[in-house]
Amino acid sequence: MKSTVQLLREEKHLTQTELAEKAGLSLRTIQRMEAGNIPKGFTLKALAAALDTDPEKLIEKEEDIKVDRAKLINLSALAGIIIPFGGIIFPVLLTYKTKDSTSKELGKNIIGIQIILAVVMSVMMIISPFIQKVYPVRFPLFIIPLIGFIGLKIGTIILNGISLNTKGNLRIGLKNSFL
Repeated sequence: MKSTVQLLREEKHLTQTELAEKAGLSLRTIQRMEAGNIPKGFTLKALAAALDTDPEKLIEKEEDIKVDRAKLINLSALAGIIIPFGGIIFPVLLTYKTKDSTSKELGKNIIGIQIILAVVMSVMMIISPFIQKVYPVRFPLFIIPLIGFIGLKIGTIILNGISLNTKGNLRIGLKNSFL
């Protein structure tokens, strides 16, 4: 993955040596910045001036990188619409392969929500034939909880995806994770 400094340097069609000369820094400093070191103080200002950008744009936020995995876990829950319990299985696989503790906690929360949705859906599907028997309606009642479940699942995933993009946290989550 390329660093912000490297991307901006390549956009300006500069070599590392040319950027070092333009910024008044050593070639080794440029190499360190492109390897992932975060520029500070004079180095940050010199690089920003040489690349014609704001200093804030050169500082990569670790939170953004950590939340990317949580976004993928959240999106993988959509598999539950097509594959039974896929909304639990795929997020579990992605969460437990994650090494980052922030993404792992967000993933556990997403899994918890998906488990609750799956249990509620299962109960509603089991109860619907009995309700159908009590209230003889020609319309198959199991479709109502099914459509509600799909809408709730998609709504939850969309709201959490938007919240992960803007705030880096889940909008719909559990207070206490049971995983």
